[in-house]
Amino acid sequence: MKFKSGAHCVYKTRYHIVWIPKYRRKVLVPGVAKYLRKVMDSHISDRYPDIYVLERSVQPDHLHLLIEIPPKYSVATVVGSIKANTARVMRKHFDFLKHPPAMWSTCYFVSTSGANEHIIKNYIINQEKQDRGQAVLVLEKKPRA
Repeated sequence: MKFKSGAHCVYKTRYHIVWIPKYRRKVLVPGVAKYLRKVMDSHISDRYPDIYVLERSVQPDHLHLLIEIPPKYSVATVVGSIKANTARVMRKHFDFLKHPPAMWSTCYFVSTSGANEHIIKNYIINQEKQDRGQAVLVLEKKPRA
């Protein structure tokens, strides 16, 4: 299990995010879905270079993301930015998306997907030694005997 590190933290913050088009319209057909992936990847790499899309599934009436967002960003801010940017670009590219005036529904679903309890306990136990520089932090899960 790999962890990332920031200036003052070690993290593995993964989120499962789902959102839908306005009125759950089935507008994410194959050509639109392909363009959506391209626009989303471009926006994320330009605006948030330290955010990674691990998995993505675009269905005709909803979108699933498994995304790793560093703790310095708010999930709501990132999702709002992605939704706003993709809607703006896609509505310019596809005429049939111009009506109704909103492409995405205002809400979304988010669930965390992170480290297991054993790893968290080891981190807590070894944190004091780590802060004093006396231990190397090992976050690997030990195999059972």
